[in-house]
Amino acid sequence: MADHNSLLAEIEALEVRIAAARAEITRRFIGQESVVDLALATLFCGGHGLLIGLPGLGKTRLVETLAMVMGLSGNRIQFTPDLMPADILGSEVLDTDAAGRRHFRFVPGPVFCQLLMADEINRASPRTQSALLQAMQERTVSIAGEDRPLDAPFHVLATQNPIEQEGTYPLPEAQLDRFLVQIDVPYPDRDTERAILIATTGATEDEVGTVFSAPELLAAQRLLRRMPVGDSVMEAILDLVRALRPDSPEAGDRLRDSVAWGPGPRATQALMLTVRTRALLGGRLAPDVEDVAAMAVPVLIHRMALGFAARARGESLPDLIRATAARITRSEAAA
Repeated sequence: MADHNSLLAEIEALEVRIAAARAEITRRFIGQESVVDLALATLFCGGHGLLIGLPGLGKTRLVETLAMVMGLSGNRIQFTPDLMPADILGSEVLDTDAAGRRHFRFVPGPVFCQLLMADEINRASPRTQSALLQAMQERTVSIAGEDRPLDAPFHVLATQNPIEQEGTYPLPEAQLDRFLVQIDVPYPDRDTERAILIATTGATEDEVGTVFSAPELLAAQRLLRRMPVGDSVMEAILDLVRALRPDSPEAGDRLRDSVAWGPGPRATQALMLTVRTRALLGGRLAPDVEDVAAMAVPVLIHRMALGFAARARGESLPDLIRATAARITRSEAAA
């Protein structure tokens, strides 16, 4: 009982810190609360995020602000077709010491940081994309036969332009699965755009404070995994992911006709972590089935695809995910 009370006290204290971090972020990245919450969820879950949005919507500003508020060292890479893996990971160079002896010295690349912005990741060649995505998965870089661990925590927030596809190399499905969530960044509404206009075109801009440090973020990630999850939430996660696989017995006839391929076990893991974070952001001590429905689209949309016939009929993948999630969460709530 004492351990349970201690866990609840730790969760409540973390909720206060998260609320303070969110308030600092929204001072500089105005509005777009859902985008901020998904970005925070990515960090607290220990994962990576894929930001999808047109140029000029503040994606770079968001990542810079997150690094400042969360106390993380940050770098930014502008991906281009001629970028090579060594430009990201680093390389060994021939150096000469004071005695005139020659030796190789490792020069770290920009991946050696705690929060990396991979801007327009789909403009890099598949070779360079694979180098970054392997680093994301393994948290280690192998150069000249030596493994070099990356900083901890290590997170990547990559961006893609959903409209401009000329001269790009779309990420393969297996690499998209490495991203915890897809974060769609929409146009701001009128009131938000007015606030942005006022805040960013004056003589000064608001500064943000640091709320977390890197060790504190790592401790929060460990605490998140201790957060209790009820059986109904776990069953809703399993039901949802399995219902979206066209070859699964749980999938209906309509879904089998619409979906080309569905989410794998990594999606189940991502949902389990992100529903906990959504509960924390909402000031709750445990997630419920509504959190599963809310996180379904950002966790699953980049892990599945519509078939040709469904695209020809004009079906929408987000609508299909939402409808399936709504049906499952209703049945779990009624059980």
